Amino acid sequence: MALKSFRPLTPSLRFTTLNRPEEITDKRPERALVKKQNRSGGRNCYGRTTSRRRGGGHKKLYRIIDFRRTKLDLSAKVQAIEYDPNRSALLALVAYTDGEKAYILAPRGVKVGDSVVSAMKTDTNDYRPGNSFPLSVIPPSTKVHCVELVPGRGAQMARSAGTSIELVNVENGFATLKLPSGELRLVNPACRATIGEVSNADHNKRKLGKAGRNRWLGKRPRVRGVAMNPVDHPNGGGQGKSKGGGGRQQLVSPWGQLAKSFPTRRRSKPSSSMILVRHNGRKPRGKK
Repeated sequence: MALKSFRPLTPSLRFTTLNRPEEITDKRPERALVKKQNRSGGRNCYGRTTSRRRGGGHKKLYRIIDFRRTKLDLSAKVQAIEYDPNRSALLALVAYTDGEKAYILAPRGVKVGDSVVSAMKTDTNDYRPGNSFPLSVIPPSTKVHCVELVPGRGAQMARSAGTSIELVNVENGFATLKLPSGELRLVNPACRATIGEVSNADHNKRKLGKAGRNRWLGKRPRVRGVAMNPVDHPNGGGQGKSKGGGGRQQLVSPWGQLAKSFPTRRRSKPSSSMILVRHNGRKPRGKK
């Protein structure tokens, strides 16, 4: 069982439910596959806050992950399943037959000792979790993750814990993908994808239990705009709680950007032509 609850010996433990995956086998990362990660605290190069509510948090090293899977036709053996503080998914440390080691996102069901491979084609129909192939050689209705948007760029879609994308079909020079949101999107069939789902599906079921655990993650407190003064936020002001005033008519950011029911995606974005059905079930403009 990945979820662990505690006896309520303290007030915070009463509501705490932590995610501790049983498949984790090693806590120390591979030294050659980590690098220093500088924290900005949400500030830009001028020291001005551009991303609010960020700062503090525990020190952490960045794990260098092979999102491209370019070592073709070389079998790799899974040596360890590790925790990554930079993402929700687990990592798998794999060692290729030529001695090189690399990190990949651990697929669901992959254990220490299993073998994975990255290839352009397969004659044995070896579509096991962890194997990487172009979308053109993967059978329809297969669940995949770590999918590229542009061939050779590296995986960009379905990288968080428990996510997967369904390959609907490959025809007319395009591969049709069904995303977890329900969106139908076209991509180049030469884009690579990894078979299976991402591990650690119970990540979203955890309960932090106390504010301090959020601070360990680098998240600072959040203050509601309606609780501020008019000088600090467009939603501030009013004599206490009021439906008519205090900015309750429109929820906006401190700079007036609408926060709800406002599409932020540019209509002129070139990749919009590759979307067949959006996540809300509607077709983009110009699609019939």
